[in-house]
Amino acid sequence: MDVANAIPSTSKFSIRGTDDYSQLTGSKIVIITASSHGYSKDRAENIKSQVIMIKEIAGKIKQYCPSAIILLVSNPLDILTYFFQKETGFTRFKVIGIASSLDTSRFRYLISEKLSIPQSSINNALVLGEHGDSMIPIFSGVNVDGDSLLSLIDSRDSITNDLRNYWKDLRNHKSRSQFGIAKNTYDVINAIITEKEISLPASVVLEGEYEQNDVALGVPVKINKNGVSEIQKIHLDEFELKQFRESSNIIKNQINSV
Repeated sequence: MDVANAIPSTSKFSIRGTDDYSQLTGSKIVIITASSHGYSKDRAENIKSQVIMIKEIAGKIKQYCPSAIILLVSNPLDILTYFFQKETGFTRFKVIGIASSLDTSRFRYLISEKLSIPQSSINNALVLGEHGDSMIPIFSGVNVDGDSLLSLIDSRDSITNDLRNYWKDLRNHKSRSQFGIAKNTYDVINAIITEKEISLPASVVLEGEYEQNDVALGVPVKINKNGVSEIQKIHLDEFELKQFRESSNIIKNQINSV
């Protein structure tokens, strides 16, 4: 009801609420932000009820719009991306978890605050892996006005810790992330509907990429009108590669726990 009031009078679009999944028939993009319960300590604390929920949603979407590109925002992001893709049997390139791009925005912000520089001076900031406590900021590829980030800081620890706890600090001030995740999700939607290509990290089911199989986690991808067009291979230093493997194992253990 609130969003409907934000539509300009000249817009060709309309907003309506419904619990009738048949209204999704013909949809090109479906964005899932649903949640069975809130969480306060860990994004995966309601994993079982969230998986039950996502399987129910997956069945309805498969029935009414099997050709749609699916953007998942709900947590635990990587787990739900995995189970949605497996439940529907949709190609993994059309089931995309939107979160690593948000973590990347936070990483870039924390670097700018640490160095007291504008974010426009920062290039190649990426966050990969789990959208959770094991997420991996990729320091090795970041440069600031041509200088390596690692040459400008004493340690990765402070920024990494602040990044992983960003959502908790945010909740001390407001209920949850809204504007940040909305902007990152919009960027993907816009690329799809305007038939452009965007590069960013997102969660997809891997089948051998980065030496990982049968797991969904954040990796660099290109997205166009058809969904994920490419999973990009980038260099990770030994420390980052080790963290990436550990993050993958954490997600696999969570999947197995369900």
